[in-house]
Amino acid sequence: MLARVFSCAVIGLEGVIVEVEVDTSANLPGMVIVGLPDAAVQESRERVQAAIKNAGLSFPRKRVTVNLAPAAVRKEGPAYDLPIALGVLAASEQVDPRELEDSLVIGELSLDGSVRHVRGVLPMAAVARSQGMRRVFVPQADAAEASLIPDLEVIPVHSLADLQRHLSGFERIQPVPAEDQAPEEIFAGVDFREIKGQEHVKRALEVAAAGAHNILMMGPPGAGKTLLARALPAILPSMSIDEALDVTRIYSVADQLPAGVPLVRTRPFRAPHHTISHAGLVGGGNWPHPGEISLAHRGVLFLDELPEFGVRVLEVLRQPVEDKIVTISRAQGSLTFPANFQLVAAMNPCPCGYYGDPLRPCTCSAGVVTKYQKRISGPLLDRIDIHIQVPRVEYDKLSDARLGETSAAVKARVEAARERQRARFEGTGITCNNEMGPGELRQYCVLDESSRALMKSAMRQLQLSARAYHRVLKLSRTIADLAGSEAITAAHLAEALQYRPRMESD
Repeated sequence: MLARVFSCAVIGLEGVIVEVEVDTSANLPGMVIVGLPDAAVQESRERVQAAIKNAGLSFPRKRVTVNLAPAAVRKEGPAYDLPIALGVLAASEQVDPRELEDSLVIGELSLDGSVRHVRGVLPMAAVARSQGMRRVFVPQADAAEASLIPDLEVIPVHSLADLQRHLSGFERIQPVPAEDQAPEEIFAGVDFREIKGQEHVKRALEVAAAGAHNILMMGPPGAGKTLLARALPAILPSMSIDEALDVTRIYSVADQLPAGVPLVRTRPFRAPHHTISHAGLVGGGNWPHPGEISLAHRGVLFLDELPEFGVRVLEVLRQPVEDKIVTISRAQGSLTFPANFQLVAAMNPCPCGYYGDPLRPCTCSAGVVTKYQKRISGPLLDRIDIHIQVPRVEYDKLSDARLGETSAAVKARVEAARERQRARFEGTGITCNNEMGPGELRQYCVLDESSRALMKSAMRQLQLSARAYHRVLKLSRTIADLAGSEAITAAHLAEALQYRPRMESD
């Protein structure tokens, strides 16, 4: 007898429907799985047989052939255990196959028949809904995640025995209610008011947050660069529900959703160590999975001690910083992951950290300082909008008991600036100033006579590249938005220019 059950594979960040065909024949008992399965899928044979037996059901003493179609799609992971088991039970008439029509089934089986968590449930549920399916059977641990998809009946499965009773009509499993999708934020990080001094750096971070601009902080050890970077998420605008679902999908595929958190409600803040590999940063593997830059999508990628990262690791950031996506090519094909992150980097000016410090002398030679700073290439520096010096904090400021402006107050200004940008770019697919292209720059970054004269002088004195010129215009537009101004004035442009390094690399 032949039975069909629908399951799903995840290719990149997208789900692909997989038809699990199970056929039983009167040959020597055994089980074979075909359809480009990996080792984890091949091992389903033992898990399925043990789970069916320990659930109090019977495994047919026949030849069982399982085909995972389409055969051209690579199948990986243990998520096919439950659909294979149901296919075997349907082919041996232990469940009614009509109960599985218009349904998607995913889940890993334990040997005792219980159903375990699997990764990628959100994109799987999304593709089920897009293909017109009415319900999904998912592990109980993943039911809340699947319920984020509207108009889809989600059946939480605790064990194979419970599911068999549900499909036989003996004991129905109640579907889970739709998950509340309100992206409420609970942030417990550093508040701006706790940071003493560094007012000009706080202003730079506010500008960076308002337009999603990249920023590089340079200063001696202990000046507060890491603390300032970790305070940035508190002033970033709240994510919309579409952004939250976008981020959650990536974390689901990467299997990094925290337990009991079906929806990522706060912007990601990723801070990989400088020993990270090329594949760990951009993604990779035999079958590519998202890397740190994709896990930072719609959030912040913080690279502390920037020159300590490998040269090859840093250079691969060029294309994602510009294009907001990363494409990974393998012999089997290419996959594209989103990488619309805000780059925040911190570095010392030299190996000892005190080059240019007014109080502590630098012990590095001029050649060592130059070699250290040249670890970061000119083209990468050119893609960073804001370069800011973070000096040491004086005793008087550190010992001052007065608190500064709160993160909530700064965030309100950032939200207002972002709202102006959303209204300006409505219908274009652009969400913030940093994403503007040449057409938007020409339309929304018009300079008056005095501003053009200032820009012309800056181009000559700072040796700005064409890319840096455009980035200064974007930054000026953000500063004008923070000030509530429709026009970019010379004052806005002057502030944007002060965030460029003194000399530009080609």
